[in-house]
Amino acid sequence: MDLFRALQTSVSGLQAQSYAISNISGNIANSQTTGYKRVDTSFVDMVTESAPKREVAGSVLAQSQLTNSIAGNIISTTIPTNMAINGTGFFTVMQKTGDANNQPTFDKTPLYTRRGDFAQDKDGYLVNGSGAYLSGTTTNPTTGETTTGPIKIGNYALKAQATTTIDYGGNLPATPTVTAKDSHLYNPSTASLKVTTTDGSVTPDLATASATDVSDLTNNSILGPQLTMYTETGSPVTLSTRWAKVQDADPANKKDAVWNLFYQSDTISTPPVWTNVGMGVTFDSSGQMKQPATGVIPIAPLTVNGTSFGSVNVNLGKSGLTQYADATGAATTSNLNQNGSAAGTLTSVSMGVDGKINGAFSNGSIVPIATVGIAQFKNPDGLKANSDGNYVQTAESGKPDAGLNGSTITGSSIEQSNTDIASEFSKMIVTQQAYSANTRVMSTAQTMMSDLLNVIR
Repeated sequence: MDLFRALQTSVSGLQAQSYAISNISGNIANSQTTGYKRVDTSFVDMVTESAPKREVAGSVLAQSQLTNSIAGNIISTTIPTNMAINGTGFFTVMQKTGDANNQPTFDKTPLYTRRGDFAQDKDGYLVNGSGAYLSGTTTNPTTGETTTGPIKIGNYALKAQATTTIDYGGNLPATPTVTAKDSHLYNPSTASLKVTTTDGSVTPDLATASATDVSDLTNNSILGPQLTMYTETGSPVTLSTRWAKVQDADPANKKDAVWNLFYQSDTISTPPVWTNVGMGVTFDSSGQMKQPATGVIPIAPLTVNGTSFGSVNVNLGKSGLTQYADATGAATTSNLNQNGSAAGTLTSVSMGVDGKINGAFSNGSIVPIATVGIAQFKNPDGLKANSDGNYVQTAESGKPDAGLNGSTITGSSIEQSNTDIASEFSKMIVTQQAYSANTRVMSTAQTMMSDLLNVIR
């Protein structure tokens, strides 16, 4: 019976090595397939039941060993919606099943893939090279509506947004340079050109520089920041400002340095009209801002050439504005932004490392328009290969957890196959030798059986 067992064992060896060469063949064939995960072969011995002193090496069983958790190399592409996962996780995708009322329909069963060569189809959906539709969360920036399912990038347009906040940071010189007498900077000679302090030395009024006051103001102040603001309809309006110092720091008398901010409220008149925002900005002897304590200068209302922006807050932050010595005697700006914008249309998209698809609009705004669906599995090698580089959840893989979980997304890139051609050729040589050796076992066992039969005859 041992000869028959030898024949059976060699047959199992042939079957196992055939299975291995099949996996090697598939790996080599898919060495250039985006996101492909090679299938290795593991061998398990099958020992027959026998006494310890009579054990016989048994047959062999070949099993697949998946490498879903082993990443391939990431290479750059020129398509902005191509993406690769740096780390663990899978893209969540769906399969199209047909069309209804000129709208595609999808299988509700989620699939998972590492193939990230996504590009827009004719309807704006993101589809990879194997026809799988990327799913996630889409946010319409026009309406704010959020939907979950296949990601579709539409011809979005942003509404105009009026400016309500100005973020400003910089430095005011401790000893400003002006073209007139320095004393005029601290004590404007025109009574109607009122200034505001926070220590009560001057009545806090909101004053307007009339035509007769303009030269006095411009000669005894320094240029502040200038920026473009936007109305509710998206019309751009230029806001020009000036800083006037109205009080020096006097530690002996417990007085802080005080500055007033003016803005040009009428650019059409000759000369133009400047308006005091009505709040003194104070600095201690070390140059740190003390007032406003909240770091915000409210301007209510802010009006330029008859156009009212309503209440606009100039956000300085707690330490965004300082008063340090400056050799030029000029105000410097380190941060200047505002939250208004004109209407805009979508011009391009890009991938963020956080999995968000960001839309760039013609008005300069960059807004997240979608979030890519990413799934994590405790045992990714327990997933079952479906087709076209997709996998389905199994009991062995566990349930999916949503999110990157420490991984990142690289845009304009794809993940290559994790197949190593040199390694596959090495395994092919070993497999071929093992296959040939099993055939020699079969022929040897057959010869021995023939010899036994000849003895009987």
